[in-house]
Amino acid sequence: MTWFIVIALMFALFALNMRIYLAMFAAIVAYFVFFSSVPLPIAVQRIIAPTQNPSLLAIPFFVLLGTLMGATGIAGRLLKLADLMVGRLSGGLGHTNVMLSTLLGGISASNLADAAMMCRMLVPEMRRQGYSAGAAAAITACGSLITPIIPPGIALIIYALVADVSIGSMFTAGILPGLLCSALLLIAVYMNARRLGLKPSRDSWPTARETGSTLLGAWPALFLVVVIVGGIRLSIFTPTEAGAIATLVTLAVGFFLYREMKLRDVVQAFSETARQTSAVLLVIMTSSAIAWIFSIERAGIAMADMITHLTTNPWLFLLAVNLLLLILGMFVEGTALMIILVPLLKPVVLQLGIDPVHFGIVLILNLSIGTLTPPVGTVLLMVCNLTHTKIVDFIVEGWPFLLALMVALVAVTFLPFLSLALI
Repeated sequence: MTWFIVIALMFALFALNMRIYLAMFAAIVAYFVFFSSVPLPIAVQRIIAPTQNPSLLAIPFFVLLGTLMGATGIAGRLLKLADLMVGRLSGGLGHTNVMLSTLLGGISASNLADAAMMCRMLVPEMRRQGYSAGAAAAITACGSLITPIIPPGIALIIYALVADVSIGSMFTAGILPGLLCSALLLIAVYMNARRLGLKPSRDSWPTARETGSTLLGAWPALFLVVVIVGGIRLSIFTPTEAGAIATLVTLAVGFFLYREMKLRDVVQAFSETARQTSAVLLVIMTSSAIAWIFSIERAGIAMADMITHLTTNPWLFLLAVNLLLLILGMFVEGTALMIILVPLLKPVVLQLGIDPVHFGIVLILNLSIGTLTPPVGTVLLMVCNLTHTKIVDFIVEGWPFLLALMVALVAVTFLPFLSLALI
């Protein structure tokens, strides 16, 4: 049960607010020094080994793609398209917020980046049109959770690497669950707007001419979605190549088509990409060593035996995992939980006959909801900070939208075809 001590040490360090990769590194060193006869240089090798995986190149490309969105003018044109589609509904800007997150989710890959962009672009106007601070912040935060599920979400890539499944399969599996989250959030926004008497953001439905001009302006962004998802699905190129091609297309659009991008925007984007990629890579490196420890300690087999003694029903297992993750997600950052738990739970998943791709979508959606729960919800804290909203107001005003996401989680958990139908 040495592996259990390693987990306990990591969670104790998480509770002390230590950075994720440092907590994992400390647990790795403790294992090799106190509980193992394996030479310490092996620990160094296990930490460095993941950097040799070429699939990791997909991460910086998609992070860079997301950071370039605001500077290219693509985000602004997608905003017009989203308003054209749903602005006539009651509470129009709330619908536009969710729809824009859905459109951007197929390109940007980062829910934090999307949430920050929405806070600047839409929340001030939502407040002027009658939305309370808590509701505007909650819609923005909940809408941004569509991004990790719709390809090319970074969480999809990380899970695929940790669970040893196809990145392309994870990308395809995320489409329907992401659209389901979008639809349920739109329903929640509409019902809330009708209850509060909020007005549409448009006075009339768009004319054919307006529709044509808006689509013409937004076609590069829609083309990017087709390039990323369609190219991978048809095996024209790998996820890494898709990220590189999409980035080059975005730069061409920003510099030569829309002519809104400046050289300083590219420099800032590369700087931000380097920072975010480094943070993700450090976690992946240390998590690989943790997974190796779990492997030699036969932790996955022990976990499988323990769970199958309690139940062999896959639906009860998924229900128990969801409840556990919803609780843990209140205290531990989602990426850390995914990287720690996937090597432990995958043997159980396979033994119970659960498709690992389906399980991955359930896991990612659950952990995404965790970013909205105090005390460590990263999206919750960032949105409340940027919009100057109290956390209490966020929870009180935002419960209909959180409930919509919970309904989506239940549907994705117990209706596997939502994840597997397009694979």
